[in-house]
Amino acid sequence: MFVVFAAPILSENAVRMVDAVASLPDVRLGVITHDAAEGLQHLRGSVAHWRVSDIMSVDQLVWATRELASRHGHVERLFGAYEQLQVPLAGARDSLGLPGLSVQAATNFRDKARMKTLLRSHGLPCARHRLAPSIDDAVAFAEVSGYPVVVKPPSGAGAQQTYRVENMDQLRRALVTQLPTPSNPVLLEEFVRGDEHSFETVSIDGRAVWHSLTHYYPTPLHVLENPWIQWCLVLPREVDGDRYRDIREAGRQALDVLGMTTGLSHMEWFRRADGSIAISEIAARPPGAQITTLMSRAHDVDFVQAWARLMIHHAFEIPERKYAAGAAFLRGQGQGRVSAVQGWDLVQRELRELITDVKLPEVGSASSSSYEGEGFVIVRHPETRVVEEAVMRIVALMRIELA
Repeated sequence: MFVVFAAPILSENAVRMVDAVASLPDVRLGVITHDAAEGLQHLRGSVAHWRVSDIMSVDQLVWATRELASRHGHVERLFGAYEQLQVPLAGARDSLGLPGLSVQAATNFRDKARMKTLLRSHGLPCARHRLAPSIDDAVAFAEVSGYPVVVKPPSGAGAQQTYRVENMDQLRRALVTQLPTPSNPVLLEEFVRGDEHSFETVSIDGRAVWHSLTHYYPTPLHVLENPWIQWCLVLPREVDGDRYRDIREAGRQALDVLGMTTGLSHMEWFRRADGSIAISEIAARPPGAQITTLMSRAHDVDFVQAWARLMIHHAFEIPERKYAAGAAFLRGQGQGRVSAVQGWDLVQRELRELITDVKLPEVGSASSSSYEGEGFVIVRHPETRVVEEAVMRIVALMRIELA
Protein backbone atom coordinates (compact mmCIF):
# COMPACT_ATOMS: atom_id res chain seq x y z
CA MET A 1 0.00 0.00 0.00
CA PHE A 2 1.57 3.29 -1.13
CA VAL A 3 0.59 6.41 0.86
CA VAL A 4 1.75 10.03 0.79
CA PHE A 5 2.33 12.30 3.79
CA ALA A 6 2.63 16.06 3.28
CA ALA A 7 4.27 18.64 5.57
CA PRO A 8 5.68 22.12 4.85
CA ILE A 9 8.98 21.41 6.60
CA LEU A 10 10.63 18.36 8.11
CA SER A 11 10.28 19.60 11.67
CA GLU A 12 10.87 17.36 14.67
CA ASN A 13 7.13 16.61 14.85
CA ALA A 14 6.85 15.98 11.10
CA VAL A 15 9.79 13.57 11.11
CA ARG A 16 8.26 11.76 14.07
CA MET A 17 5.09 11.26 12.02
CA VAL A 18 7.06 10.15 8.97
CA ASP A 19 8.88 7.61 11.13
CA ALA A 20 5.56 6.33 12.51
CA VAL A 21 4.09 5.81 9.03
CA ALA A 22 7.30 4.21 7.73
CA SER A 23 7.27 1.75 10.63
CA LEU A 24 3.90 0.26 9.68
CA PRO A 25 4.07 -3.14 7.99
CA ASP A 26 3.05 -3.41 4.32
CA VAL A 27 3.07 0.39 3.91
CA ARG A 28 5.27 2.25 1.40
CA LEU A 29 5.61 5.97 2.00
CA GLY A 30 6.05 9.08 -0.10
CA VAL A 31 6.70 12.50 1.46
CA ILE A 32 5.90 15.90 -0.08
CA THR A 33 7.61 18.88 1.55
CA HIS A 34 9.39 22.18 0.96
CA ASP A 35 12.57 20.72 2.47
CA ALA A 36 15.30 18.76 0.74
CA ALA A 37 15.58 15.02 1.30
CA GLU A 38 18.49 15.35 3.77
CA GLY A 39 16.01 15.43 6.66
CA LEU A 40 15.02 11.86 5.76
CA GLN A 41 18.52 10.39 5.50
CA HIS A 42 17.82 7.92 8.31
CA LEU A 43 15.04 6.45 6.11
CA ARG A 44 17.03 6.42 2.86
CA GLY A 45 15.73 3.72 0.53
CA SER A 46 12.43 3.27 2.37
CA VAL A 47 10.79 6.67 1.75
CA ALA A 48 10.15 8.40 -1.59
CA HIS A 49 10.56 12.19 -1.45
CA TRP A 50 9.18 14.98 -3.65
CA ARG A 51 10.04 18.61 -3.10
CA VAL A 52 7.63 21.44 -3.97
CA SER A 53 7.98 25.22 -3.79
CA ASP A 54 4.47 25.87 -2.45
CA ILE A 55 2.87 23.05 -0.52
CA MET A 56 -0.25 25.17 0.05
CA SER A 57 -0.96 24.99 -3.70
CA VAL A 58 -3.49 22.32 -4.66
CA ASP A 59 -1.94 22.13 -8.13
CA GLN A 60 1.52 21.41 -6.71
CA LEU A 61 0.15 18.78 -4.31
CA VAL A 62 -1.61 17.08 -7.22
CA TRP A 63 1.50 17.28 -9.42
CA ALA A 64 3.77 15.87 -6.69
CA THR A 65 1.37 13.05 -5.87
CA ARG A 66 1.07 12.06 -9.53
CA GLU A 67 4.83 12.12 -9.98
CA LEU A 68 5.30 9.90 -6.93
CA ALA A 69 2.59 7.55 -8.23
CA SER A 70 4.25 7.30 -11.66
CA ARG A 71 7.46 6.11 -9.99
CA HIS A 72 6.19 4.06 -7.06
CA GLY A 73 2.66 2.91 -7.84
CA HIS A 74 -0.91 3.95 -7.15
CA VAL A 75 -1.36 6.30 -4.17
CA GLU A 76 -4.13 5.18 -1.81
CA ARG A 77 -3.90 7.87 0.89
CA LEU A 78 -2.84 11.52 0.92
CA PHE A 79 -2.77 13.18 4.34
CA GLY A 80 -0.91 15.46 6.76
CA ALA A 81 -1.12 16.91 10.27
CA TYR A 82 -0.36 20.61 9.67
CA GLU A 83 -3.58 22.57 10.24
CA GLN A 84 -3.08 25.15 7.49
CA LEU A 85 -2.62 22.30 4.99
CA GLN A 86 -5.97 20.56 5.56
CA VAL A 87 -7.98 22.46 2.93
CA PRO A 88 -5.31 22.19 0.18
CA LEU A 89 -4.96 18.47 0.93
CA ALA A 90 -8.71 18.05 0.63
CA GLY A 91 -8.65 19.86 -2.71
CA ALA A 92 -5.84 17.63 -3.96
CA ARG A 93 -7.66 14.48 -2.84
CA ASP A 94 -10.77 15.67 -4.67
CA SER A 95 -8.79 16.16 -7.89
CA LEU A 96 -7.08 12.77 -7.53
CA GLY A 97 -10.18 10.82 -6.50
CA LEU A 98 -8.67 9.81 -3.15
CA PRO A 99 -10.64 9.17 0.06
CA GLY A 100 -10.48 11.54 3.02
CA LEU A 101 -12.00 14.67 4.50
CA SER A 102 -13.87 16.66 1.82
CA VAL A 103 -13.09 20.25 0.84
CA GLN A 104 -16.35 21.40 2.41
CA ALA A 105 -15.66 19.63 5.70
CA ALA A 106 -12.02 20.76 5.79
CA THR A 107 -13.18 24.35 5.26
CA ASN A 108 -15.75 23.96 8.04
CA PHE A 109 -12.92 23.10 10.43
CA ARG A 110 -10.43 25.64 9.09
CA ASP A 111 -12.65 28.74 8.81
CA LYS A 112 -13.43 29.51 12.46
CA ALA A 113 -16.22 32.01 11.66
CA ARG A 114 -17.95 29.51 9.38
CA MET A 115 -17.44 26.83 12.04
CA LYS A 116 -19.12 28.87 14.77
CA THR A 117 -22.02 29.82 12.50
CA LEU A 118 -22.65 26.15 11.75
CA LEU A 119 -22.39 25.12 15.39
CA ARG A 120 -24.72 27.85 16.62
CA SER A 121 -27.25 27.07 13.86
CA HIS A 122 -27.42 23.52 15.27
CA GLY A 123 -27.92 24.69 18.82
CA LEU A 124 -24.40 23.94 20.00
CA PRO A 125 -22.89 26.21 22.67
CA CYS A 126 -20.13 28.51 21.47
CA ALA A 127 -19.10 32.14 21.84
CA ARG A 128 -20.97 34.83 19.95
CA HIS A 129 -18.92 36.05 17.02
CA ARG A 130 -18.79 38.22 13.90
CA LEU A 131 -16.63 38.09 10.80
CA ALA A 132 -15.84 41.78 10.37
CA PRO A 133 -14.84 43.10 6.91
CA SER A 134 -14.24 46.63 8.23
CA ILE A 135 -13.32 48.53 11.36
CA ASP A 136 -16.91 49.82 11.63
CA ASP A 137 -18.26 46.24 11.64
CA ALA A 138 -15.75 45.25 14.32
CA VAL A 139 -16.67 48.24 16.48
CA ALA A 140 -20.39 47.54 16.06
CA PHE A 141 -19.96 43.95 17.28
CA ALA A 142 -17.91 45.03 20.29
CA GLU A 143 -20.54 47.61 21.27
CA VAL A 144 -23.28 44.97 21.19
CA SER A 145 -21.25 42.14 22.75
CA GLY A 146 -19.57 44.25 25.40
CA TYR A 147 -15.94 44.15 26.45
CA PRO A 148 -13.67 42.29 26.61
CA VAL A 149 -13.73 40.78 23.13
CA VAL A 150 -11.21 38.56 21.34
CA VAL A 151 -9.76 39.56 17.96
CA LYS A 152 -8.20 36.87 15.78
CA PRO A 153 -7.73 35.82 12.13
CA PRO A 154 -10.54 33.55 10.83
CA SER A 155 -8.06 30.78 10.03
CA GLY A 156 -5.69 31.13 12.95
CA ALA A 157 -3.96 28.36 14.87
CA GLY A 158 -2.28 28.09 18.24
CA ALA A 159 -3.52 31.48 19.49
CA GLN A 160 -1.40 33.23 16.85
CA GLN A 161 -2.32 36.92 16.29
CA THR A 162 -5.03 36.55 18.94
CA TYR A 163 -5.74 39.48 21.26
CA ARG A 164 -8.10 40.21 24.12
CA VAL A 165 -9.18 43.86 24.07
CA GLU A 166 -10.76 45.61 27.04
CA ASN A 167 -12.03 48.84 25.47
CA MET A 168 -12.49 50.78 22.27
CA ASP A 169 -8.95 52.20 22.22
CA GLN A 170 -7.41 48.72 22.54
CA LEU A 171 -9.74 47.41 19.83
CA ARG A 172 -8.68 50.09 17.37
CA ARG A 173 -5.00 49.45 18.13
CA ALA A 174 -5.48 45.70 17.57
CA LEU A 175 -7.22 46.36 14.26
CA VAL A 176 -4.26 48.42 13.05
CA THR A 177 -2.14 45.23 13.11
CA GLN A 178 -4.90 43.19 11.40
CA LEU A 179 -6.64 45.80 9.25
CA PRO A 180 -9.96 44.22 8.22
CA THR A 181 -11.05 44.34 4.59
CA PRO A 182 -13.77 42.48 2.64
CA SER A 183 -11.09 40.13 1.27
CA ASN A 184 -9.25 39.81 4.60
CA PRO A 185 -11.77 40.14 7.46
CA VAL A 186 -11.02 39.63 11.14
CA LEU A 187 -12.94 37.42 13.52
CA LEU A 188 -14.30 38.94 16.71
CA GLU A 189 -15.58 36.75 19.52
CA GLU A 190 -17.25 37.22 22.85
CA PHE A 191 -14.63 36.67 25.57
CA VAL A 192 -15.68 33.53 27.43
CA ARG A 193 -14.80 33.52 31.13
CA GLY A 194 -14.08 30.09 32.56
CA ASP A 195 -11.65 27.20 32.71
CA GLU A 196 -10.26 26.09 29.34
CA HIS A 197 -9.90 22.47 28.23
CA SER A 198 -9.34 20.37 25.15
CA PHE A 199 -11.35 17.40 23.90
CA GLU A 200 -9.71 14.88 21.54
CA THR A 201 -11.73 12.41 19.49
CA VAL A 202 -10.86 9.49 17.22
CA SER A 203 -13.44 9.06 14.46
CA ILE A 204 -13.76 6.30 11.86
CA ASP A 205 -16.06 6.83 8.87
CA GLY A 206 -17.90 9.60 10.72
CA ARG A 207 -18.39 7.70 13.98
CA ALA A 208 -16.61 8.74 17.18
CA VAL A 209 -14.96 5.66 18.69
CA TRP A 210 -12.71 7.12 21.41
CA HIS A 211 -12.15 10.36 23.32
CA SER A 212 -9.76 12.07 25.71
CA LEU A 213 -9.42 15.54 27.24
CA THR A 214 -7.02 17.84 29.02
CA HIS A 215 -7.25 20.77 31.46
CA TYR A 216 -5.32 23.98 30.74
CA TYR A 217 -3.75 25.88 33.66
CA PRO A 218 -4.35 28.77 32.83
CA THR A 219 -5.74 29.54 29.35
CA PRO A 220 -3.19 29.91 26.49
CA LEU A 221 -4.37 33.47 25.81
CA HIS A 222 -3.77 34.41 29.46
CA VAL A 223 -0.28 32.92 29.20
CA LEU A 224 0.49 34.95 26.07
CA GLU A 225 -0.62 38.09 27.85
CA ASN A 226 1.57 37.36 30.89
CA PRO A 227 5.12 36.36 29.87
CA TRP A 228 6.06 35.31 33.42
CA ILE A 229 3.52 32.47 33.54
CA GLN A 230 4.69 28.87 32.99
CA TRP A 231 1.77 26.97 31.49
CA CYS A 232 0.58 23.48 32.49
CA LEU A 233 -1.62 20.77 30.99
CA VAL A 234 -3.20 17.85 32.83
CA LEU A 235 -4.78 14.85 31.14
CA PRO A 236 -6.97 13.23 33.83
CA ARG A 237 -7.32 9.50 34.09
CA GLU A 238 -11.09 9.78 34.52
CA VAL A 239 -12.89 11.02 31.37
CA ASP A 240 -16.03 8.88 31.14
CA GLY A 241 -18.06 9.99 34.17
CA ASP A 242 -20.98 12.41 34.47
CA ARG A 243 -18.59 15.35 34.96
CA TYR A 244 -17.82 15.37 31.24
CA ARG A 245 -21.08 14.02 29.82
CA ASP A 246 -22.13 17.40 28.39
CA ILE A 247 -18.91 18.00 26.48
CA ARG A 248 -18.79 14.41 25.19
CA GLU A 249 -22.28 14.82 23.73
CA ALA A 250 -21.65 18.33 22.38
CA GLY A 251 -18.25 17.39 20.97
CA ARG A 252 -19.55 14.41 19.05
CA GLN A 253 -22.51 16.39 17.70
CA ALA A 254 -20.14 19.17 16.62
CA LEU A 255 -18.02 16.70 14.65
CA ASP A 256 -21.17 15.44 12.89
CA VAL A 257 -22.20 18.99 12.00
CA LEU A 258 -18.77 19.88 10.60
CA GLY A 259 -18.45 16.65 8.62
CA MET A 260 -15.69 14.70 10.33
CA THR A 261 -14.90 11.39 8.63
CA THR A 262 -11.77 9.51 9.77
CA GLY A 263 -9.07 11.05 11.91
CA LEU A 264 -8.03 12.51 15.24
CA SER A 265 -9.61 15.87 16.10
CA HIS A 266 -8.70 18.50 18.69
CA MET A 267 -11.40 20.72 20.23
CA GLU A 268 -10.85 23.60 22.66
CA TRP A 269 -13.71 24.41 25.03
CA PHE A 270 -14.57 26.31 28.22
CA ARG A 271 -16.39 25.47 31.43
CA ARG A 272 -17.98 28.65 32.79
CA ALA A 273 -18.38 29.35 36.50
CA ASP A 274 -22.08 28.43 36.29
CA GLY A 275 -21.16 24.98 34.92
CA SER A 276 -22.21 25.62 31.32
CA ILE A 277 -19.87 24.84 28.41
CA ALA A 278 -18.81 26.79 25.33
CA ILE A 279 -16.96 25.34 22.34
CA SER A 280 -14.09 27.56 21.24
CA GLU A 281 -12.87 25.86 18.05
CA ILE A 282 -12.12 22.45 16.55
CA ALA A 283 -9.28 21.26 14.35
CA ALA A 284 -9.38 18.14 12.17
CA ARG A 285 -5.82 17.11 13.04
CA PRO A 286 -3.77 15.76 15.96
CA PRO A 287 -3.35 18.12 18.93
CA GLY A 288 -0.19 20.10 19.61
CA ALA A 289 1.32 21.25 22.92
CA GLN A 290 2.56 17.74 23.78
CA ILE A 291 -1.03 16.44 24.13
CA THR A 292 -0.28 13.52 21.82
CA THR A 293 2.66 12.62 24.07
CA LEU A 294 0.41 12.86 27.13
CA MET A 295 -2.08 10.47 25.51
CA SER A 296 0.79 8.11 24.71
CA ARG A 297 2.04 8.12 28.30
CA ALA A 298 -1.46 7.76 29.80
CA HIS A 299 -2.08 4.58 27.79
CA ASP A 300 1.44 3.18 27.34
CA VAL A 301 1.05 3.24 23.55
CA ASP A 302 2.58 5.26 20.72
CA PHE A 303 -0.29 7.57 19.74
CA VAL A 304 1.58 8.95 16.73
CA GLN A 305 1.78 5.46 15.29
CA ALA A 306 -1.86 4.84 16.27
CA TRP A 307 -2.80 7.99 14.34
CA ALA A 308 -0.82 6.83 11.30
CA ARG A 309 -2.60 3.48 11.38
CA LEU A 310 -5.94 5.26 11.75
CA MET A 311 -5.33 7.48 8.71
CA ILE A 312 -4.06 4.64 6.52
CA HIS A 313 -6.07 1.59 7.58
CA HIS A 314 -9.08 3.26 9.24
CA ALA A 315 -8.38 1.10 12.28
CA PHE A 316 -7.95 2.00 15.95
CA GLU A 317 -7.46 -0.31 18.91
CA ILE A 318 -9.04 1.31 21.97
CA PRO A 319 -6.31 1.40 24.64
CA GLU A 320 -6.62 1.05 28.40
CA ARG A 321 -6.12 4.31 30.28
CA LYS A 322 -3.57 3.41 32.95
CA TYR A 323 -2.43 6.84 34.14
CA ALA A 324 -3.12 10.52 34.37
CA ALA A 325 -0.41 12.61 32.68
CA GLY A 326 0.67 16.22 32.76
CA ALA A 327 3.04 18.68 31.11
CA ALA A 328 4.74 21.66 32.73
CA PHE A 329 6.05 24.09 30.11
CA LEU A 330 9.29 25.89 30.97
CA ARG A 331 9.11 29.53 29.97
CA GLY A 332 11.78 32.16 30.30
CA GLN A 333 11.21 35.33 32.30
CA GLY A 334 12.56 38.48 30.77
CA GLN A 335 13.96 39.04 27.29
CA GLY A 336 16.86 37.70 25.28
CA ARG A 337 18.48 34.28 25.30
CA VAL A 338 18.39 31.55 27.93
CA SER A 339 21.10 32.34 30.47
CA ALA A 340 20.29 29.84 33.23
CA VAL A 341 17.97 26.94 34.13
CA GLN A 342 17.21 26.97 37.84
CA GLY A 343 15.47 24.32 39.95
CA TRP A 344 15.95 21.16 37.88
CA ASP A 345 17.93 19.41 40.62
CA LEU A 346 15.11 20.04 43.10
CA VAL A 347 12.49 18.72 40.64
CA GLN A 348 14.49 15.53 40.08
CA ARG A 349 14.95 15.02 43.80
CA GLU A 350 11.22 15.35 44.52
CA LEU A 351 9.55 13.94 41.41
CA ARG A 352 12.03 11.65 39.67
CA GLU A 353 9.72 8.60 39.77
CA LEU A 354 6.91 10.50 37.99
CA ILE A 355 8.93 12.01 35.13
CA THR A 356 8.68 10.37 31.69
CA ASP A 357 9.89 13.05 29.24
CA VAL A 358 12.11 16.11 29.57
CA LYS A 359 13.22 18.88 27.24
CA LEU A 360 15.30 21.39 29.17
CA PRO A 361 15.98 24.80 27.63
CA GLU A 362 19.51 25.09 26.27
CA VAL A 363 21.65 27.88 27.66
CA GLY A 364 22.27 30.34 24.84
CA SER A 365 19.16 29.45 22.87
CA ALA A 366 16.70 32.16 21.81
CA SER A 367 13.55 32.65 23.83
CA SER A 368 10.31 31.36 22.35
CA SER A 369 7.31 33.52 21.49
CA SER A 370 5.00 30.55 22.03
CA TYR A 371 3.06 29.88 25.23
CA GLU A 372 4.85 26.50 25.24
CA GLY A 373 8.07 28.26 26.14
CA GLU A 374 11.58 26.85 25.77
CA GLY A 375 11.10 23.34 27.19
CA PHE A 376 8.86 21.00 29.15
CA VAL A 377 8.68 18.24 31.75
CA ILE A 378 6.08 15.47 31.43
CA VAL A 379 4.91 13.37 34.39
CA ARG A 380 2.42 10.57 34.95
CA HIS A 381 0.83 8.69 37.85
CA PRO A 382 -2.27 6.50 38.32
CA GLU A 383 -3.91 9.28 40.38
CA THR A 384 -4.92 12.52 38.68
CA ARG A 385 -4.45 14.51 41.90
CA VAL A 386 -0.80 13.47 42.10
CA VAL A 387 -0.18 14.66 38.53
CA GLU A 388 -1.91 18.00 39.17
CA GLU A 389 0.25 18.61 42.22
CA ALA A 390 3.41 17.54 40.37
CA VAL A 391 3.07 19.96 37.42
CA MET A 392 2.29 22.84 39.77
CA ARG A 393 5.32 21.92 41.83
CA ILE A 394 7.56 21.89 38.73
CA VAL A 395 6.57 25.40 37.62
CA ALA A 396 6.98 26.61 41.23
CA LEU A 397 10.49 25.18 41.52
CA MET A 398 11.89 25.87 38.06
CA ARG A 399 12.93 29.24 36.68
CA ILE A 400 14.26 29.90 33.19
CA GLU A 401 16.32 33.08 33.16
CA LEU A 402 16.79 35.16 30.03
CA ALA A 403 19.41 37.79 29.42
